[in-house]
Amino acid sequence: MFTRRHFLGNTLSAAAFPTLFSASTHAAAQPGKFQEPPREIPIVDEVDVIVCGGGPAGISAAVSAARAGASVRLMELQGSLGGVWTSGLLTYIFDFDKSAMDREIVRRLDAYHARVCQNSRDFVYEPEYMKIVCEEMAAEAGVSVLLHCPVVAAYRSEDGKRLTTIVTESKSGRQAWRAKYFIDCTGDGDLAAQAGCGFDMGATPEGFGQPATLNALVLVQDATAMTQYLSNVPEMWKPGGHVDSYQAFLRELQRAGVEPSYFHPTLFHVHDNLCMLMVNHEYKVRVDDVQAISTATLRARAEIHKIVTALNRLGGVWKDLRLVATAEQLGHRCGRRIHGRYTLTADDVVAGRTFEDAVTTSRFGIDIHAIDFETNKKETIGRGGIAFRPFQIPLRSLQSKDISNLFMAGRCISGDFLPHASYRVTGSAVAMGAAIGTYAAQTND
Repeated sequence: MFTRRHFLGNTLSAAAFPTLFSASTHAAAQPGKFQEPPREIPIVDEVDVIVCGGGPAGISAAVSAARAGASVRLMELQGSLGGVWTSGLLTYIFDFDKSAMDREIVRRLDAYHARVCQNSRDFVYEPEYMKIVCEEMAAEAGVSVLLHCPVVAAYRSEDGKRLTTIVTESKSGRQAWRAKYFIDCTGDGDLAAQAGCGFDMGATPEGFGQPATLNALVLVQDATAMTQYLSNVPEMWKPGGHVDSYQAFLRELQRAGVEPSYFHPTLFHVHDNLCMLMVNHEYKVRVDDVQAISTATLRARAEIHKIVTALNRLGGVWKDLRLVATAEQLGHRCGRRIHGRYTLTADDVVAGRTFEDAVTTSRFGIDIHAIDFETNKKETIGRGGIAFRPFQIPLRSLQSKDISNLFMAGRCISGDFLPHASYRVTGSAVAMGAAIGTYAAQTND
């Protein structure tokens, strides 16, 4: 029974805590618009370097900056560090072994026995252990981490040349943060866009680019009986290995009566009978359209459930196939490409260009997933019509053209669509993060 005592007790308890939000009168606004009243936001902290985005590029940038002597804040949208590695259940890493940071991550994963395919450049890892590796590295370096903390606004100095303050919105309300240098590792270039930087997106006038993917973890009855369908078993490294594997898997899906949205469906062996399932593509989903992202995520999860159910009905090696987890976020291949002091071009790829200020080399070939479902059925992955040569990525592509103290790492750096289709993988992101984190800690630019 709800008594007067309960009411008074609840009222007093609520009064003991400050409110984050309060009702107030609002100024008149134009029809279809809401005029948000001005308010003062507490400045919580000021540090040397703020890194936005705690994925592969962000964890590398933050740890490198802290180890170089800077005070560092790392802001992450999700509930763990690692980004697409962890919240996205990527499980597979391409083009690694480029920096000391890469090799340290490999050593730490191996200490947890959390890798398969003992290859330093390309391997499968267990996402839960990757969370621990990233979080341990941040803690040991002295990085101050905030999870569940999206950045929602960014403000420049009066002359517009420097970024001075960012605003986050979380369970603590709106809070302001200041730093000498900022690094956008959001993947989608969110921070730079909020700061008003110029950018390009996608490969079409509408900004559409490569599709996004929702990954999943599944439990199979006996992984040793499924080697013909697995893309990271020793047989994969033979000529045609991966192609044979995904084609065999596609035939099984078709035998089950389903047509996947991705025509190179892939199973990666993760641990014992645990596998990663990559069967989904979500086409024409812009990273700045929350409704499109939400709709695509729900549709992708439904497709994964449908496919697992259909495979189960086949019996045999698919008997008792069990869906363990779907990713918390779509894995976006394309986002904003922020304008930098140098823009990588297709000519740089064709020439295998080198630079005096190079931070790493992209060795992963041009990899363009089809822009729509019909193209996917004809040419699931294209190579851009150019001959690929490994090319270097200059520091200038990691430096904003518009704001002197804003840097980027990961797939939001400055480049055209074709080179982006090579350097977008997480091996490049880690190497870029390590370089720009150290630079931010040591520069007086």
